[in-house]
Amino acid sequence: MKYDYLIVGAGLYGSIFAYEMGKLGKKCLVIERRSHIGGNCYTENVSGIQVHRYGPHIFNTNSKAIWDYINNIYPFVLYYHNVKVNYNNKLYTFPVNMNTFNELWGVCIPSEVDNILQTKKKNFDNISNLESWVCSQLGEEIFEIFYRGYSEKQWGTTCDKIPCNIGSRIPIRYNFNNNYHNSIYSGIPVGGDYTAIFHVLLKDADVRLNESFDKSNWRNYANKLVYSGTIDEYYDYKYGFLEYRSLRFDTVEKFVDNYQGIAQINYSNVEIPYTRLVEHKWFNYKKSGSTILTYEYPDSWRVGKERYYPINNEKNNSLYNMYKQESKKEEDIVFGGRLGNYKYFDMDQVIGQALKDIKREVK
Repeated sequence: MKYDYLIVGAGLYGSIFAYEMGKLGKKCLVIERRSHIGGNCYTENVSGIQVHRYGPHIFNTNSKAIWDYINNIYPFVLYYHNVKVNYNNKLYTFPVNMNTFNELWGVCIPSEVDNILQTKKKNFDNISNLESWVCSQLGEEIFEIFYRGYSEKQWGTTCDKIPCNIGSRIPIRYNFNNNYHNSIYSGIPVGGDYTAIFHVLLKDADVRLNESFDKSNWRNYANKLVYSGTIDEYYDYKYGFLEYRSLRFDTVEKFVDNYQGIAQINYSNVEIPYTRLVEHKWFNYKKSGSTILTYEYPDSWRVGKERYYPINNEKNNSLYNMYKQESKKEEDIVFGGRLGNYKYFDMDQVIGQALKDIKREVK
């Protein structure tokens, strides 16, 4: 049988594409090189706890349309993500807000914060990197506690080489709101099981796991290709490699009900090799005799390692644009998702992009 679409990747982009095309009666074959569906959203049940295999995922969006869309596929419950930062074995509230300022300086009202920050902010002729952006907003003390060590571990370079937008994605608040995200809607699937969503999305598709994509013969069994793999790999790295940061996860079970009392603690001392410690049961708490912890270690990337964070500097963005121009010549291929677009998308952005691409396909 020849399929209407061969979809490479059973992550969020490919699965949304398969779901919508299935509703239109299109036949889709989804191939996935991993042993499971769900991409980086994949969760697995370990001792009755839903473990986020590839780091914590909290669905958040400002779009009511996207929120309603995903809830019509699988119900979500509201969840607001609280994070603490461990620096020199002392805990602080993050993102920075009035609770943080109180922990640091004992202040209780925003005007007191303003007075202190006026003495701590640094002036720069050019706000061109993470260090200058944070220090111009909050001063060196907060930069050191919350940003420097964590960011240098995460990105493998010094903060004067990390772009401003890495910091600007994280809110700074002059109220007592501890929610990590600024979005109107924030939640996790009922039961904490993201993988269950993908079973719904892929119910009408044929799915093959542990199968790599072979560019040489895909037209033998599909009319069109939806490719959510890496765009540079598709073109055999003809212009060079797009650079990423990778991650390594060390997951352990502790036989206590409550290890750290919160889902996520960031470790910002540079001498501590991991960036965050996640206790998964707090995404969907149920009292039990054990708990599952994941230590997350940043890692350099090379071919053969998982790609997590694109390094969107001038060099790599220029390289991506060369591949993008190649992709525009393809009449029967759709490139999508984080890897296909060389962008760090949140889940709602992936859904939005998939729906936009599908609309373009069927018009």
